[in-house]
Amino acid sequence: MVVSRSPVNPLQAALVAELKGDSALIALLGGRQAVYDQPPEGEAYPYIRVGDHLSIPDNDLTSFGRQVTVTLHIWTKVRSNKPGQDIAARIVELLDHQPDALTVTGHRVVSIRAEFDQALTDPDPQIRHHVLRFRVITAQTS
Repeated sequence: MVVSRSPVNPLQAALVAELKGDSALIALLGGRQAVYDQPPEGEAYPYIRVGDHLSIPDNDLTSFGRQVTVTLHIWTKVRSNKPGQDIAARIVELLDHQPDALTVTGHRVVSIRAEFDQALTDPDPQIRHHVLRFRVITAQTS
């Protein structure tokens, strides 16, 4: 009997690995692999947090699937949106409509789509917060 397994943890691991493995993105992060589930206390800017998610069933008659929305947070310390937008643009290039970009253990990525990109001003005028959300549809393989 096949049981439904959540793709959330392996999807998050695949996202972190994909982002850390891109030299152009790492250059935008000041040469650091600053991509985290939870950044260390006092982490230097800029950095990316692969964070919040929402996972809902997307099953059919013969298989288990999920639709997972994943939110990525980009944090920069500069009085301009440009550095964060450059990072966001590179992430979209890497992931949007690129289902083969991610290897998700126990699941196949059917599709991945960018849903939105939002730039926010933090109460500290030196800090910018950019939010990206992707919808990832998976099918369980084992």
